[in-house]
Amino acid sequence: MTDPDVEIEVFDSGPGPSRTVVLLHGFPETGHSWRHQTGPLVNAGLRVIVPDQRGYGRSSRPESISDYRADRLTGDIAAILDDAGIDDAIIVGHDWGAIVAWHMAQLHPGRCAAVIAASVPWTPWPMAPTELLRAVHGDSFFYILHFQTPGVAEGEMEVDVERFLLSIAWAAAAEGMATHDPTPLPASGTTVTEAFEHQSGGRRTSPPPWLSDSDLAVYVEQFDHSGFLGPVNWYRNFDANHTLTAELGAEPITMPTFFVAGALDPVILGRDDYLARMGTDLADHRATVLIPDVGHWVQQEAPEEFNRVVLEFIEQVG
Repeated sequence: MTDPDVEIEVFDSGPGPSRTVVLLHGFPETGHSWRHQTGPLVNAGLRVIVPDQRGYGRSSRPESISDYRADRLTGDIAAILDDAGIDDAIIVGHDWGAIVAWHMAQLHPGRCAAVIAASVPWTPWPMAPTELLRAVHGDSFFYILHFQTPGVAEGEMEVDVERFLLSIAWAAAAEGMATHDPTPLPASGTTVTEAFEHQSGGRRTSPPPWLSDSDLAVYVEQFDHSGFLGPVNWYRNFDANHTLTAELGAEPITMPTFFVAGALDPVILGRDDYLARMGTDLADHRATVLIPDVGHWVQQEAPEEFNRVVLEFIEQVG
């Protein structure tokens, strides 16, 4: 589904006569999260398209929750390809960008020459996601459940954008996992920033070593401009996306698929079954690579190794 009133800021570089790569960021990121990838991919002869997806940066920020459903998000990517005159592309997504990449493979399979997912594996939910998460977490804080109430989480983040960005950067990075406190906090009375600070062992006032002060400043400026309503609304569509795509399942995903993540990424820790399912559920899953000693922000924490892996994947596609 394409929304004619939505405008997406796109960074397009490289001639790429034979192949185009689309890089989809996650939360709370923007196209800036791919700053280490664009140059090497262009140098490899690829055309590289990096959007700030809807709700982020200076792209459109519609207010309705349903404006961030999977058919809208993937419709934006299909429209970008249309505008660029491209039939299909290798779709690379990190975090929520990976979820959009999987939904692209379901809803627009003909536009996907291949899918490379980073951090979030193919995840076939057995029921409505929030129903399952409530059963698992009960009265303990879990950020996705905390995000479901309109106005709450985004308000907490916007009180101090830099503090929130530091809290989540540390909580999911390898450095934060080293000081991880697994003790759950109560769902009631806990803010999202406090929860992430607790997870990584306390409040941080400077970025982790892989994120420079200037890069942090870029993110702070971008989220000062955009706010967090749009990004958090993505999370409020987990159940709607499940309803939209559950019957499709993995059947449309016949293109080559690949997965790469940091071995310490909290998204995949303890989820070996989901990693294994990509090899059984997906028709042409070529490889799963876990980069040692790296956390969630894999393309930023270990850019050289990530780029090497991704270029090897792309070479397989041809």
